[in-house]
Amino acid sequence: MRQLRIEYEGAFYHVTSRGNQKEQIFWDDKDREEFKRILKRTKERYGYLLHAYVLMDNHYHLVVETPYANIKQVMQNINTSYTVYVNRKHGRVGHLFQGRYKAFIVDKESYLLELGRYIHLNPVRAGVVGRPSDYRWSSYRDYVDRSRQEAITDTDEMLDSFSKVRTVAVKKYQEFVEA
Repeated sequence: MRQLRIEYEGAFYHVTSRGNQKEQIFWDDKDREEFKRILKRTKERYGYLLHAYVLMDNHYHLVVETPYANIKQVMQNINTSYTVYVNRKHGRVGHLFQGRYKAFIVDKESYLLELGRYIHLNPVRAGVVGRPSDYRWSSYRDYVDRSRQEAITDTDEMLDSFSKVRTVAVKKYQEFVEA
């Protein structure tokens, strides 16, 4: 029997999903761009906030806040839409993801910043890049590069933890992550 998903308004989740049998879910930059388009479209449709993300070859991590207690609908839309895209593009059939996505409730006060750092350092710890700013497929650049126009990340919650002055908050967040 599957565990029930806990949903409530204003919940913060660490969501992760891995490729079936740990196989890849992203084959190229076009796949990652499509996943980001799906995240954006789903945000517009369901009104969730995306505080952080990283797209690795065989899994992804998201930090999601649900003002409307709808994590199940959000994640069903994201994973189903992306699976349909991948199966069409790559001539595949069947499951892309290994089981259900994992969604862990996060205490925003005590763990949100650590979770953001963990997610942004994921490609560094995996040996893909030397610094988090070198990885194109995470929200880290949305935090440290103010000129980004296509950002889909809601950065205020984490940055405001450091300072209400944006330039100071960005510098402190960068130091926090890269320390």
